[in-house]
Amino acid sequence: MAIDLPELDRAIASHGPVARLVVADTAGSTPREVGAAMLVWADGQTGTIGGGELEYRAANDARAQLLQGLTTRMVRLPLGPALGQCCGGAVTLLTEIYRAEDVERLSGAPIHARSATGEVDAPLAVSRIIAKARNQGVTPEPTLTQGWMIEPVARPQTPIWIYGAGHVGRALVQTLAPLPDLAITWVDVDLTRFPDQVPDGVTCLPAPDPAKAVALAPADAHHLVLTFSHVMDLEICHAILSHRFASAGLIGSATKWARFRTRLTALGHGCSEIDQINCPIGDPSLGKHPQAIALGVGTALLKSSAYNNNLDRGVLTK
Repeated sequence: MAIDLPELDRAIASHGPVARLVVADTAGSTPREVGAAMLVWADGQTGTIGGGELEYRAANDARAQLLQGLTTRMVRLPLGPALGQCCGGAVTLLTEIYRAEDVERLSGAPIHARSATGEVDAPLAVSRIIAKARNQGVTPEPTLTQGWMIEPVARPQTPIWIYGAGHVGRALVQTLAPLPDLAITWVDVDLTRFPDQVPDGVTCLPAPDPAKAVALAPADAHHLVLTFSHVMDLEICHAILSHRFASAGLIGSATKWARFRTRLTALGHGCSEIDQINCPIGDPSLGKHPQAIALGVGTALLKSSAYNNNLDRGVLTK
């Protein structure tokens, strides 16, 4: 878990100052883990700290805090009879008000370490964590240490390129977009192919010839090919194999893939190269419904160690 800086920036741009609630500490059985967070503004919210009544009351308190202009508030809440919940544990919630200048201040920082109790000088244990993050690139887990809350600052780091805005493409984007640390680029032949409402953080790229868009993708991108045309799919696969990439997946049947293998071979690609494309994408045992395919891809992504910036080839489509 980490501070989702792009999400925070978008919320502030749309709603002005927002309250960010983060689970700073837990004891016993609790709905969410340390680092789980949500954003709250006057007439809305996003994210979740779980727990039903806990979240309801915390959101109301956060709105009151926004009105009062209180920058920081930390409270420990038992989850038993007082909140009518069955967890039986306790949660320490840290609620902070963020503005545009706060996002700017955090934009170059690997972690966000701040006092939740008003202390000015960081304890030695906190100073050591900060030094390791800045000097050695060691990313800490979210933690409340001696009254200081420490969280890594997340930025989209895993590029996902999706070709095709049909039913499966839309299901994939809707499923993957809420996941942190993904930078999704969605490619199709023109803007009319995309839905009117596109999830935050997704870049739509209209390209009359999508295969030419492959050259714009970073070398560590993961490509998912599912356009309305087999000819176009083949051209995109050819372009991907001619360009550096992390992994690639193609929608289709065994018959389609056998034909593509033959044609890609004729285009000059070796068997070991072609084997880097996985077909079909997702988990075939879940079925062919667009949402089932999207769930298969998303599940593989979440299960992989690659979700923490160490993606193995093909992991999105195995």
